[in-house]
Order: sequence, then C-alpha cells, then structure tokens
Amino acid sequence: MKDISGRKDIATLVRTFYVKVRSDELLGPIFNERLTSEKEWEEHEIKLTNFWESTLHFKANYKGNPVMVHNEVDKDNNYDINHNHFGRWQLLWIANINEHFEGDVAQLAKNKARNMAHHLYLRMFQEKPIAKE
Repeated sequence: MKDISGRKDIATLVRTFYVKVRSDELLGPIFNERLTSEKEWEEHEIKLTNFWESTLHFKANYKGNPVMVHNEVDKDNNYDINHNHFGRWQLLWIANINEHFEGDVAQLAKNKARNMAHHLYLRMFQEKPIAKE
C-alpha cells in the first residue's frame, strides 16, 4: 500500500469512506436524509476532498464552517447526535484509511480526524439546549 500523496488519493479516500457511511446503520440515516440526490453527494464529496486536501497538504481550497454545519445537523436531528455517532465516524474513517493507505500522511489523516471529531463534538455539545426538568 502507498501513502496519501495528492488530491486523487484524497478523493479516493473520501469517496470510499462515504460509500461506507451511506450504508452504515447509525450514520447512514443522518447523511442520507440531508443529501438526497447523487448531485448533492458529489458536491459533498468535492467539498470534503477540498477540506482534507487543505488539512493534509496545506492547500487553501476549502471554504466552509464545519462547526456551524455540524450544529445545524444536530439541531435538524433534535439534538440527538452524540459521542456514539462521532465514535462510529472515526471508526469508519480509520478503517477506510487502513484499507487503502499507509504511511505518514495516512497517520496524519487519522490523527487529524480524531482531533476534529473531538473538537466538533465539544462545540456541538455547547450548542445543545439545556434540558428542562
């Protein structure tokens, strides 16, 4: 296996990852409800390819606010997204990397994903409404 060396590899990583996400019992319904056409999936994969290319290869081509988007998704799901969702996302991401790549950049992609999931979960938790008794 080879390391993640450029945009083509990142696009492969993102595409194969979302094949798994779309069919996942826990994550699939969340993503499939939000992205309802192949065109929307393609646009999402391009955006995430841009994100990961920016993250792994320092290309400044990602435009977006992941915290805001994840908070909107949580709100749209009645604030039911929890640590299990983020854990499952990380499990699929890391397994997908291990299936296709190995090396320093592949390891960096795993580490960045862990840090990002932790950060997004904490930021999402801060936005959840306080339960009233």
